[in-house]
Amino acid sequence: MPSFTRTFGVLSPTLHGLVVSSVLLTTTVASLFAGAISDSIGRTRAIVIGALLFAIGASIEASAPTLPVFIAGRCIAGLGQGTNFSTLVVYICEISPPSRRGVLASLVQLLICAGIMGGYFICYGTVNINSSLSWRLPLAIQAGIAAFGAGASALYLPPSPRWLAHKGRREEASKVWDLLGVSAAEREKDLLENPETLVPETNELNDLPAVHTTALDRGFLARLRRNERKTASVFGKEGRKQMLLGVFMMAMQQLSGIDGVLYYAPLLFKQAGISSSEASFLASGVSAILIFVSTIPAILLSDIWGRRASTMWGGAVICACMALMGSLYASNSVHATTGAGRWVVIVLIYIFVLAYCMSWAVGFKIFACEIQPIASRATATSLGQAANSITNFGVAFVTPVLLARSSSAVYFLFGGASLLTLA
Repeated sequence: MPSFTRTFGVLSPTLHGLVVSSVLLTTTVASLFAGAISDSIGRTRAIVIGALLFAIGASIEASAPTLPVFIAGRCIAGLGQGTNFSTLVVYICEISPPSRRGVLASLVQLLICAGIMGGYFICYGTVNINSSLSWRLPLAIQAGIAAFGAGASALYLPPSPRWLAHKGRREEASKVWDLLGVSAAEREKDLLENPETLVPETNELNDLPAVHTTALDRGFLARLRRNERKTASVFGKEGRKQMLLGVFMMAMQQLSGIDGVLYYAPLLFKQAGISSSEASFLASGVSAILIFVSTIPAILLSDIWGRRASTMWGGAVICACMALMGSLYASNSVHATTGAGRWVVIVLIYIFVLAYCMSWAVGFKIFACEIQPIASRATATSLGQAANSITNFGVAFVTPVLLARSSSAVYFLFGGASLLTLA
């Protein structure tokens, strides 16, 4: 936005990438610990903490007087984002009966798409404000929504019945299942699919050496031993393959280039010939509408299409779009004011977004979560989210640098990574 540049000065491509991607560094750190946190205090409490951290970070961004303070706010928001991303997916998987798990887990992606769409159009509405309110207002709205979400989650979200059962709190788990309207047949089916739910965490206080006499010592060592077992279950023979597959899928999801397109959509559209800030935000808003609309059938049909089929056809379209865009720029066929090349690039960006949102956006997250054993699901999912976030950081940091040096390189990079995923 022009007002952001007037406030903080013109950013170099490297600094631009650092500002955008800074939120993802702390997202990665938080993702590594999100599983242990949600295993310890419960999914709902972790969600509330994550939302509060995000609200605090967004508030600091909205009121930042200098660029370092703005970056600090993004880092705090990243802690909340990392805490919530993996925890939300695990929570929804755990409160959903098997027959509806794909649809319900996909609602997270739909809400993300709704947020992206709303964000673009809010920025479109404020871009012509002459003061710094032009960029501060969208961030203030973001902070308010996060604070509201934290309050609503604290008041209305029930605890995960699977988490309760795994903690040995069977009666409470049964009450939550009743509250959620899950039938006895669906509960039995879920137990057959997740037999480890029947085995509660043991109380190890009696097994500790007698020298540890205080409640603090005994409680700490018991938690330490439980965490050691969970780590062993993730990296042991039973859970290692599922964890590695989930980590690979979540990392390669970002190397498709989707967030490079979403973060820098106005820049990409300017590169393709849409020069004004207002027009580029409008074009970005159109892509956000496509994202939101295409996610709806993907959610409704996620359990019908199957994870493998959607991965293959979606990846094929993603690779083709990236290869074509890279080839057009490499052959100097895209000009800002003349020729059909720029319009072909714009259409290909929209096709890429549609293909991604109808396939990889939904299927990868669900599959990476549902293949994990329940004993290590939160930890394995948080590792996958950490891989997703650190890869996202690389994409966000490198994209403006590559675009400044070569118009085609970034498209060939993402297309090649997507082809590797299919292979």
